[in-house]
Amino acid sequence: MKKSVPVVLTIIFILLLILLLRPRWYLNLTRQVDVSPAVGAALVEKHDCRSCHVIGGEGAYIGPNLTEAAKRESEATLYGWLANPRKMRASTAMPNFHLSDSEIHAIIAYLKSIQ
Repeated sequence: MKKSVPVVLTIIFILLLILLLRPRWYLNLTRQVDVSPAVGAALVEKHDCRSCHVIGGEGAYIGPNLTEAAKRESEATLYGWLANPRKMRASTAMPNFHLSDSEIHAIIAYLKSIQ
């Protein structure tokens, strides 16, 4: 019976780490969305991207204008910024929204759809 206490504590610790660190595999399991421009537009609104970026002529000029980002940047670069901004540039002010792969691809689909 005494040996089960450390096992339970270890399991609780691991679960807390997963919830706090939100690894990509966990996000992909729990935050799957349809990859479409409409879903990407909803995610842009949900995360208030226009508070820092101009997208489709609307928004702030704090960060780069994203209206033609899909034309300027490769999909891999856009994915990198959305997956882990500080890995792309350590000093960036862009927060990590802990997006799943499908959320990232939906936002990229939206960025590709605007002109």
